[in-house]
Parts: sequence; structure tokens; C-alpha cells
Amino acid sequence: MWNGDALDLDAYLAHLGHEGDRAPTLATLRSLHRAHVLTVRWENVEAVLRKYRPLDLASVQAKLIGGRRGGTCYEHVTLYAAALERLGFRFFVVQGRVRMGSDKIRAESHAMAVVELGGRRWLSDIGFGASPLEPIELTDAQDLSDGVWAYRLRRAEVTPGADGWALLQPVREGDGLTDTAGDGWLVRHTFTLNPQYPADLRTSNHFGASSPHSPFSDRVHAQRLLPDRLHTLDHRTLTTVRPGAPVPVEHRELTADEVPGVLADHFGVELSAQDVELLRPKLV
Repeated sequence: MWNGDALDLDAYLAHLGHEGDRAPTLATLRSLHRAHVLTVRWENVEAVLRKYRPLDLASVQAKLIGGRRGGTCYEHVTLYAAALERLGFRFFVVQGRVRMGSDKIRAESHAMAVVELGGRRWLSDIGFGASPLEPIELTDAQDLSDGVWAYRLRRAEVTPGADGWALLQPVREGDGLTDTAGDGWLVRHTFTLNPQYPADLRTSNHFGASSPHSPFSDRVHAQRLLPDRLHTLDHRTLTTVRPGAPVPVEHRELTADEVPGVLADHFGVELSAQDVELLRPKLV
């Protein structure tokens, strides 16, 4: 279903730096998940430039593995699901509604994998950009922290009459997000366990890349998570989050000419000369 037989698995694992076991175990899943999050970049430049983002595996491999580029969650999950399938994992893909503290009902715009191992289910959310560094077991009241990045997973009514799951993150001073519950945490996204298929991802991917109602079709966004900090780019605003630092959130306004260099230096996203010229007018 996910075209695992067409994946260049050796190239993908080499890109991640994964040299360990390839058996479909929890240890392998944890290793792949962490390596993918830290290695494969998140960016939406293709949609901003062309209002189009190919989702066939050949195009995704060429961009995310063969090129110095990243992609959105739909590209990430297309690649990751092919690898899970090739390695023999049992899993399915779900979509979620990104909230970031909002109470509005938004369209499903985020894709994740749920992996089944020994009667347990693990959320492997590798395509958010600032993704958790570990899979999270789908049991109620799960708290996860590596000492720097912390998350909560809770059962919840995700839309009126629909039960599902909510992934929460801490609110940090200066990050511009609202703590609507007043407990220091906000809902990042919600999801149900309704299985999704490549056709569903193609539909959501098309909306995200081309619709004027999508937040990712006109503004450049990029994210890169490191073990101790997170870089994000929103149009020309570069933000760095360092939990526990004296100034945990720092913002810097860039000029249009600075953005391509920042994409390369901070995010590992290198644009061609042609794409740089196409991008500059969109950053005014």
C-alpha cells in the first residue's frame, strides 16, 4: 500500500545514519523515529513557489534523501511509511487537526503513523518539524520528557461527539501561544484512530500546497529540531527556542536577502539559484 518495495531502503537508512538492527522491534522503531526527526528537515518552500508538492514516492525520495531539501508532514509520512512497510512493521496512518492552543475546529492537516507492537500501539509523529524525539505509547495520561522536550498525550473529545487523542506541549514565555486552560500546557494537535490511505494524504497535501485557505501555501515556514533547541522560520521571522535557558525564546527579523542563507545554515535546506530568485519577491 505504501510502496515499500520501491523505496531505496539502504539510501534512506544511510541518510538517517542508522546502522543498527532492521528487525521490526520497539528498539528499531525508537532508533528510526529519533533519527528521522533529527535528520529529515521540515519546510514548505515548494508549495510557496509553485503551489504544488508531488507526493509520489520517487519524487519524495529524490527531494528528502537525494537533495538538500525537506518537506511537510505528508512528504515525511510518505517516506516513513514506505520504510516501516519495507521493514515489516504493522502500522496505519492517521490525520490530525492542528490546534496550537486554539479552540477552533480546523481541517485535518497533519499526518502521523501508529505502529502496533506486541498488542501495544505507539504514536510515531515524525513529520511535525518540532516532533517528539520518541514514539509515544497510546495509553491515557502519558507524559514524555527527555529532560529538554516534554509532551503529554491525553484521551479527549477532539471534535463534538468524536473521541480521540490530544498531544499537548508546554507553553513557553515569549513563544506567542496562549495557555487557554491556564495549566501551563496547550493542545498541539488532536487525532482519531481512523486509518488514512495514500489517496487521503494526496487530497490533504493538495489543499495544503495550493489552497488560499492553507497557512502553508503562501508563507515560507521551516523547522529544525535539535536535542537542545528548536529553530523555526515564519516568513522572515527566525525564532530559536532553548528550554531552560535564561532567555528561552529569541526572535530575529530577517531581510528577504538573508532568508536563503538562513534556510541553508540553520535548517540544512539549500535552494537552487532559480528557486532563490523565485522566492525573493514572496518575502517582501
